Amino acid sequence: MQPQMPVGSLAVAVAAVREDGASRMHAPEGYPARCGSERREVEGIRGGARGVAVGSKGSPWALRFTTLTVVLIPVAVGINYVGKLFAAALKLPLWLDSIGTVLAGMLAGPWVGAISGAVNNAIFGITADPISFWYLITSIAIGLVVGYLAFTGWISSFGRAVVLGLIVGAVAAVVSTPINVILWEGQTGNVWGDALYTALVGSGWPIWLASFLDEVVVDIPDKLATVIVSFLIFKALPERLVGLFGGARGEVASL
Repeated sequence: MQPQMPVGSLAVAVAAVREDGASRMHAPEGYPARCGSERREVEGIRGGARGVAVGSKGSPWALRFTTLTVVLIPVAVGINYVGKLFAAALKLPLWLDSIGTVLAGMLAGPWVGAISGAVNNAIFGITADPISFWYLITSIAIGLVVGYLAFTGWISSFGRAVVLGLIVGAVAAVVSTPINVILWEGQTGNVWGDALYTALVGSGWPIWLASFLDEVVVDIPDKLATVIVSFLIFKALPERLVGLFGGARGEVASL
């Protein structure tokens, strides 16, 4: 997948939102019936729908697929893909393969975040590294956790985003450890983490605990960086676009 794909798709989505929002903003006074509800929706967006996903109506676990969420999923997969290739090219001690998943969860809730993560692992497993299939469960867990907490208003500040990064890192470590033990005798494939694992096992530590700490050493800084980058992207997006994904779902036709 080419790096240009996510940028281009996101630009199309933003342009569509701007066009749609502009037409609504110029609705004539007294425009009856349906226009009244549209004006209230626009006012809601002006008032700060950035809370997300924040304070959105309804259950965070409700399945709501819209035109924008369908566009968002491949964009998120592309961002994940590029992040992973970037980290590998620079030989960083991080994976950076969940930025798109976290961003999708922040924008559109847990299910879209989970689907973005699962699709990413499946595509990467087919095109680059079959091992990626095994960690599809971890990506789903990340999408669900971020999406749920974002939907309930957790990401209202940078400090909360930092805490969210720590939570996501802990969740990823817990979910990935059994996979590492079953498939790789507890190792992660990361140089730093595996060095700690070797030292702990050599000192007589249980394999499960050594494997968990191996994963923690990598996942905490990786997911902390991932959530912070995603949060900064989220805050930089136009409020109207964020509102369409979150609290103003009525603005978008459901598929």
